[in-house]
Amino acid sequence: MRRSEGWDRAPARQVIATALAEDVGAGDLTSQSVIPEDARFRGVMAARQELVVAGLEIAGEVFRAVEPEAVWTPRTTDGARVAPGAVIAEIEGPARGLLTAERTALNLLQHLSGIATLTRLYVDRIAGTGAVLLDTRKTIPGLRALAKYATRVGGARNHRMGLYDGVLIKDNHIAVCGGITAAVEKARAMTKSIEIEVECDTLDQVREAVAAGADAILLDNMPCEVLRQAVVIVGGKARTEASGGVTLDSIRAIADTGVNSISVGRITQSAPAVDVGLDWQRAD
Repeated sequence: MRRSEGWDRAPARQVIATALAEDVGAGDLTSQSVIPEDARFRGVMAARQELVVAGLEIAGEVFRAVEPEAVWTPRTTDGARVAPGAVIAEIEGPARGLLTAERTALNLLQHLSGIATLTRLYVDRIAGTGAVLLDTRKTIPGLRALAKYATRVGGARNHRMGLYDGVLIKDNHIAVCGGITAAVEKARAMTKSIEIEVECDTLDQVREAVAAGADAILLDNMPCEVLRQAVVIVGGKARTEASGGVTLDSIRAIADTGVNSISVGRITQSAPAVDVGLDWQRAD
C-alpha cells in the first residue's frame, strides 16, 4: 500500500491542461462576445449539500491556469465536512478568464469531493473495528492520481497506484502460471522487496497462498462466515484483505470478521459528484 498526504501537482496540472483544452478549444466564444474585456467579478463557491471537500486547491489551479491574475481564497480545507450553504472558497479577477475556467474547476471539485464524501461514509461504517478501507485501480482513466488523493482525504488508504508498484496475483495469473505456489515463487524471484498479494476464492487457496509465503491474501467475494475461517487459517502470517461487492450495508459485518483491510472499488468507480455552486458577484 502507498499513502501520500498531499496531491501531486504534476498529474493535476496535466489533467487541468487536458480538461481546459477539451472545453475551451480555440476560445470561449460566449465570454469573449458578451463580457467586456475590463470587467471584473467576484465569485462565491458554496456547498449545496453536506459533503467532504476534496480538490479545493486543484480548483484554484484551474482558475490560475486560465487567468494568472485570479485571486483564489479557500474558506475551508480538504477533508472538512461542510453543511449545505457553507462557503468553501472565493474567487476574484478578470471576468472573462474566470468564467472560462468555471466549469472545469467545478467539474474537478465536484468529482473529487464526491469521492471523498462517499469514502468517508464507508470509513465511518467501520470505525472502531480496526479494519482499514482501501481503494482500488477502478478509476476513470487519466484521473487516478487525483481520485486516489480524494480517497485519502476521505479517510481511506491507497492500494497500489498501478501495475508498476505492487504485485497482486489474480485468478487469471494463477491459471496461466499453473498455480498459486508457482506464481508466488516466480514473483518472489523477481521482486524480492515488494509485497506479494494473492487473490483467493476458496479456503484451500488461502492455505496454499499462506504456505507459499504470500505477504497478503485478498479474500475475494467470500461470505462473512468464510472470511472468519480464512482469518483463522492465515493466523497473522499475512495481511488479509476482503474484496468484492462490498456495500455500505455490508461493510460493517465484513470488518467484524477480523480482516485487516477491505477494498472497495465503488468509491472511485461509482461515486456521484456532489453539488457545489459558484455564484458571481460584481466586485466593488
